[in-house]
Amino acid sequence: MARSRWIPGRRDMIWIDCNSQAGRETKDVYPLLVMSPREFNDRTGIVIGLPMTTASYNDSNPFAIPFYGPKGVVSYILAHQPKSFDWRARAAKRHPWGQVPEHVFEIACETLNQIIQIGA
Repeated sequence: MARSRWIPGRRDMIWIDCNSQAGRETKDVYPLLVMSPREFNDRTGIVIGLPMTTASYNDSNPFAIPFYGPKGVVSYILAHQPKSFDWRARAAKRHPWGQVPEHVFEIACETLNQIIQIGA
């Protein structure tokens, strides 16, 4: 039986290579919260998402959404740094945490909307 190919979907956490970057942008391989739906990601080869980090200095950042992962690890979703990447060319991989909780995803969407005001 053939295995179905993996395609990242909305709310998934993935590992993705963020190089190359400039300034204070995220660099190297980091987790990314996928905002775009699986169908879009499959058809375009692009994934739209928000980078994630465990850097504690984000605790005072009003655009960093904290949440607790396994073993109580605090992670931050950086709603002020939306990215789009070619997930295939950057060899994206599943993150072991799977998906962010639904309520955390909703907060990320609301925070991003405060910045870019979709539908305003």
